[in-house]
Amino acid sequence: MKDLLKKYENKAPEIIFNWKDSETEAEGWTVINSLRGGAAGGGTRMRLGLDMNEVLSLAKTMEVKFTVSGPEIGGAKSGINFDPNDPRKKDVLRRWYKAVSPLLKSYYGTGGDLNVDEINEVIPITEECGVWHPQEGVFNGHFQPTEADKINRIGQLRQGVIKVLENTTFSPDVSRKYTVADMITGYGVAEAVRHYYDIYDGSIKGKRAVIQGFGNVGSAAAYYLSEMGVKVVGIIDHVGGLIKEDGFSFNEIKNLYLNKKGNKLYSETLIPFKELNEKIWSLPTEIFVPCAASRLITKDQITQMINAGLEVISSGANVPFADEEIFFGPIMEYTDERVSLIPDFISNCGMARVFSYFMERRVQMTDEAIFMDTSETIKKAIQNTYNNNQTKTNISKTAFEIALKQLL
Repeated sequence: MKDLLKKYENKAPEIIFNWKDSETEAEGWTVINSLRGGAAGGGTRMRLGLDMNEVLSLAKTMEVKFTVSGPEIGGAKSGINFDPNDPRKKDVLRRWYKAVSPLLKSYYGTGGDLNVDEINEVIPITEECGVWHPQEGVFNGHFQPTEADKINRIGQLRQGVIKVLENTTFSPDVSRKYTVADMITGYGVAEAVRHYYDIYDGSIKGKRAVIQGFGNVGSAAAYYLSEMGVKVVGIIDHVGGLIKEDGFSFNEIKNLYLNKKGNKLYSETLIPFKELNEKIWSLPTEIFVPCAASRLITKDQITQMINAGLEVISSGANVPFADEEIFFGPIMEYTDERVSLIPDFISNCGMARVFSYFMERRVQMTDEAIFMDTSETIKKAIQNTYNNNQTKTNISKTAFEIALKQLL
């Protein structure tokens, strides 16, 4: 596996597009790792301090993810080094998408990512630039449909991603108009845990969980896990967090979800971050769900969790461990050898899978059909990993071997 990984990591990307904004200090990159299947896909992120290497590692991660979610295309990513809280953000995005629109028309598909919103920013701004849909390049490069078929499928994709959830099984509150895009990644992260216990022998009900990050993905994962009967015992967000050793009730988790301030955890009893960070890693827990930024989790934190009874990790963040390596660094390897580590490209593939689902010819547009498709995709990937390795360790190593054999 390590030889395959080294070969894959060292392979130069096919295209690097570099942009410097004429009106601000913003700089952006689109990295297309390969045009496998004639196209490549990956979202657009923005943060201060981002560099090309971060974009490259995420493009390679996307390519691995597509081996699970489909379609069979190459991995790509866009990143802009700029403060997302700057009032000039929208104008920076307008100039960025105008510059990158020829790629988006031809062979590259994008979406939302860190600090860039799919529905309120990516879709309307790319439309202004004459792109029918942010995924148009994937249609043209990979599917090569007739004009009429392309119009139909883009319509399906447009409608599907922003579809307002009507089914109370999937929406925390139907009156608040949560969309598929709001909930699907967190749902997939939770479903990965459920399928893990079903396949590797055990029941999820009554297991304890710690959630890291309470943004879009972490809060949704906490909501769905709690709905399954998991006891969330701790939540750590960058503003602070909460601990309840006997577990928050489903209604308490639901209210925390509904009462978020933007994308931040809010509670009148919030424990300050420094104090919480000293306690949370040694809480007795079986499930850990890292959904904050990439490369945060240290070996010491993971060791404390293992000593407190950790069984499985389902990641909502890409590359959650504080390793320098693109994929399989020493902290990740240490973790994979000791507990069941479901790799991010399986557990958080929900949004990529939704795009793939809506790109198919005619699909059902019900909440249940959309969410069950993501669940089945994740289940199939975990089952495939189990078929190759029945032990509860080295799950990520096995899953990477399966993926890399498809790519090399």
